[in-house]
Amino acid sequence: MAKKKKINSGLTGINALTSCISTTLMLVLLGMVIFFVSFANDFSDNLRENFNVTLILDDEMTVKETRALEKELSQMPAARMVTYISKEKALKEQSEALHSDPSEFMGVNPMPASFEVHLRAAYAHPDSLAKFLPYLKAYPKVLEVSYPQQLLESLNSNIRRISTVLLCIALLLSLVSFTLINNTIQLSVYTHRFLIRTMNLVGASWGFIRRPFMRQAFIIGIISAILATALLGGGLCALVKYEPSLMELISVTTLAYTVGAIFAFGILLTLFCAFVTVNRMLRLKEGQLYRY
Repeated sequence: MAKKKKINSGLTGINALTSCISTTLMLVLLGMVIFFVSFANDFSDNLRENFNVTLILDDEMTVKETRALEKELSQMPAARMVTYISKEKALKEQSEALHSDPSEFMGVNPMPASFEVHLRAAYAHPDSLAKFLPYLKAYPKVLEVSYPQQLLESLNSNIRRISTVLLCIALLLSLVSFTLINNTIQLSVYTHRFLIRTMNLVGASWGFIRRPFMRQAFIIGIISAILATALLGGGLCALVKYEPSLMELISVTTLAYTVGAIFAFGILLTLFCAFVTVNRMLRLKEGQLYRY
């Protein structure tokens, strides 16, 4: 009897180890997709915030009017930052770009003063811009309002396409992960089907029978999530070491979402699979135990 008990204990350990490894691998794949979805979202926001709306000002605009317009622009919800470019600064930038000073042969500074409105990511869309651009164009002594419309439309179109593909991959991988984790937990519980049947026959409640399996599933979920986080963290450190500039694009929010999703999926999926599988075993008839 002692020998048989030792063998059964060994099998349980092997099943738990197999479940832990399988769950870890699934969580690594799932974590990678979640990370890239979140990273792509941050990267797209960063690209959108590089778009500026340029306001060309009339040379007759006074300092008081310029400051009033700057204050008004800064208070707009779409404005992340407002930069004033004076005529002198614009001439200097143009001279550096052309390697010559246009004012030398024209006699006057031909460059106009301007404002550059750096947009918030949420407002860097043609539909959003259409709501406040007419107001800017109607402002007195604003000669021209421009922004890279075609480039912005192309960017938004590509971002929507990429986001849709990544979302489909995430949903598909979530389904695959659930199926594989469910099968792994089911095989682990299957080895105890006769013990479950015996406890059910002697009057043990379903909650009492489920408790050790739920506890084991919770532990497997926690350990798998920790291992998956460690593996992804190691891979991310290697990636940043290879390309240090990526560190500027990876936000704390992205890392928090990824780690949180790994732990949430790891714990909830294993608990749910254990709950469903044990309940299925409890509903089996005696004859079904041999051909389940």
